[in-house]
Amino acid sequence: MPFGRGCPLGWGRGSAPQCAPKVSGNYETADTGIDGFVNAGLRDPRSRNPLPRRGVRPSYRGRVSQPSRAPHSVYAFDARPLTSPIDPEALRSWRQQMKARGTPDPGAAQGWVLGFMIALCVVFALVGVALLPPILARAGIDDLPLLIVPILFLAVPTLIGAVAVRAVRGGRHSGYRLDHFARANGMEYVPRMADPRLPGLIFNRGSGRIASDRVRGTRPRFVEFGNYRYTTGSGKNRRIHNWGYVAIHLDAPLPHIVLDALGNNSLFGSNLPTAFDRDQRLSLEGDFDRHFALYCPQGYERDALYLFTPDIMARFIDHAGQLDVEIVDDWLFLYMRRGASTLDPATWAWLFSVVAALMDKLAQWGRWRDERLAREVAPSALPATPGALPFREDAAHAPPPPAPAPGVAAQGRRLRKGWTWASVAAVILAVTWIAANVLRFLLP
Repeated sequence: MPFGRGCPLGWGRGSAPQCAPKVSGNYETADTGIDGFVNAGLRDPRSRNPLPRRGVRPSYRGRVSQPSRAPHSVYAFDARPLTSPIDPEALRSWRQQMKARGTPDPGAAQGWVLGFMIALCVVFALVGVALLPPILARAGIDDLPLLIVPILFLAVPTLIGAVAVRAVRGGRHSGYRLDHFARANGMEYVPRMADPRLPGLIFNRGSGRIASDRVRGTRPRFVEFGNYRYTTGSGKNRRIHNWGYVAIHLDAPLPHIVLDALGNNSLFGSNLPTAFDRDQRLSLEGDFDRHFALYCPQGYERDALYLFTPDIMARFIDHAGQLDVEIVDDWLFLYMRRGASTLDPATWAWLFSVVAALMDKLAQWGRWRDERLAREVAPSALPATPGALPFREDAAHAPPPPAPAPGVAAQGRRLRKGWTWASVAAVILAVTWIAANVLRFLLP
């Protein structure tokens, strides 16, 4: 694996110049060059539109490779904690350790719900037991259908209780598996965090904002895989939104850029929670526009072309074609409408390949500077640069002016919001309903 402990691209707790071949469960890949895990042809296993492969048939058993252009580098990640049997004693010890560290138990909230549901099921079962004797006492042919009532009172609560117990146990097992998976691959597991302070599109919206099952590493840069949930509306219009995300910390702030993946859009357009002004859409060369709609602030078109060179565009198409992408401040976010932190090894293989494809190109982005930022600073506020006076003979040997500091000018920090067809349809329906009610009131 290109991210785990001891691998050259690893952002785990340690790294080493070389990464020896490592077999971990059934997941190992062999590939060439710095792309590492990327060119193995792995794709999103649940995607209807497979990501382009490069002449390699993907396989999760054994080794995946492509024709050699350079010495092979082998990356592997240990997927066994995601699927191997769980020792009940080890699970109990893990829960005690989590409690001692003050880390929230992933199944604590479900435990309260389970207790309430079990109490409710007991009440229903007692009612069923109380109804059974009088019905059996008068058990005639005509009364046989009445036996369905106590049976339902006994069977339905039992079924609901079994499902609830399984769900709670599954939640706790999931946390245990992800924690061991993270540690086995040199990363860290954080079960739950309320209202994470991240600047992306899906964050800071609605209420009940929770980031859960976060698996993250810090070297050579911070990368986090997590699931996110928030709630909008109330009453009958209440809706829970679930997302999976990958957050990558960048070396410097960049202009606000969004890549809306066209392959995951619905009939009504983008699945992103925010629409953007169409005047900000930038068309790029090749077939990039067939896969993504790129939005950048007006006036930053040349900067977007600097950031999205042809090789970077090819990597996004090949490996992130089903993910929405956002660059905001000094963060790069990848969004998906299902969990990114999961117990599915194939999903981890896909996401690791996506991050590996982008990792070595992010250093180039760190060298970008916004020349507009210097214009926002008043000349009097700029520090004096020591050097020769402009009328002296050695003026040509004066030191160059200082390089622009990292940052983005105000006009490039956020995209202008737009509208969607769904919002227009909602406004039209609302106006029509109001007009109809007004006419019904005015006309006899």
